[in-house]
Amino acid sequence: MKKYLIASTPILIGVICFIVSTVIGSSIAEDGTLVEPAFFLIPIGFLMFFIGIISLVCIAIISAFKKTQIFN
Repeated sequence: MKKYLIASTPILIGVICFIVSTVIGSSIAEDGTLVEPAFFLIPIGFLMFFIGIISLVCIAIISAFKKTQIFN
């Protein structure tokens, strides 16, 4: 159970990145340019989210494989 908690931590970090980037928001400067101070959090959020998904899938496959080997 602890391995699933560790593997799902990047998903939580990714969601937090999305929430923080939304809360900080963006604005338009007087010269018409878009100012996004937390833009870097969006790709980091996607990266962490997909790392968490891939690690959870890998752990689930390894756990299922180990369970079937015990019974054979």
